Amino acid sequence: MSLSLDKAIGSATVRLSKKISRIINHHLKEFNITTEQWAVLRTVYESGLINQRTLSERADKDKATLTKILDLLEKHEYTTRVQNPDDRRSFLIQITEKGSNLVNSVGPYLKEVYSELIGDIDSEKLRLYQEVLSSLENNIDSLLEIEWNRKKE
Repeated sequence: MSLSLDKAIGSATVRLSKKISRIINHHLKEFNITTEQWAVLRTVYESGLINQRTLSERADKDKATLTKILDLLEKHEYTTRVQNPDDRRSFLIQITEKGSNLVNSVGPYLKEVYSELIGDIDSEKLRLYQEVLSSLENNIDSLLEIEWNRKKE
């Protein structure tokens, strides 16, 4: 009996994503940060000054979730909000020195963790997996775009 695509792709992807988050969260505990916070902090680090809307898109976080994460990152002094000189009603997010230091510690550490995760996977299989992930993401983006355009009509 063959698996349905829902189970073979959908459920398997969700299950894998949860397991990756679980193991990464376990490793991030010593840094007092979660995978969700890490994704946002890393994005701010890579982007420099960034507005919240762009950060939301790049980190793939909805507005409410991003606001909560930014509050926590700011509370721990990893990021700060600064007045947007082009729009007094909005803020730009920037990383602090403490946040940069954390990224510089966590980044190499996570590289080692991911190396362990993929350690026994042949490089050609890994390349193919990344290619398939990219194709799936592009297909989903296209389908979402179609749906958004339909709703606008």
